[in-house]
Amino acid sequence: MGLFVALGGLLGFLAVAIGAFGAHGLRATLEAHRTTATFQTGVQYHMAHALAILLVALLLDRLREGALLRASAGLFLAGIVLFSGSLYLLSVTGARGWGAVAPLGGLCFLVGWACVLMAGLQSHGR
Repeated sequence: MGLFVALGGLLGFLAVAIGAFGAHGLRATLEAHRTTATFQTGVQYHMAHALAILLVALLLDRLREGALLRASAGLFLAGIVLFSGSLYLLSVTGARGWGAVAPLGGLCFLVGWACVLMAGLQSHGR
């Protein structure tokens, strides 16, 4: 549980720092590539899933479905790296190829939430 709390805290910190850097330090670059909204989408999903990892840490203390919850945290982390990371790179470099990576991260987010759903259903059935 402590690992996921630390990971959620780190990822939340990074989401705020990256968002601030994008809004201030990268403004000209993002505007030149017309990717400000894309960058912000990456930040929003990054923060939402940093908070989701913290939620999973709390759920691990309450539910006994540890394997599913641990898997969800790993999938949320992979989703942040693949989805948000690819949007950050697309926004900064303008290289459209990075857009092809985003759906893989989105799939990680979806499967992670499905794991949370299954953990809840299994816990409810007990």
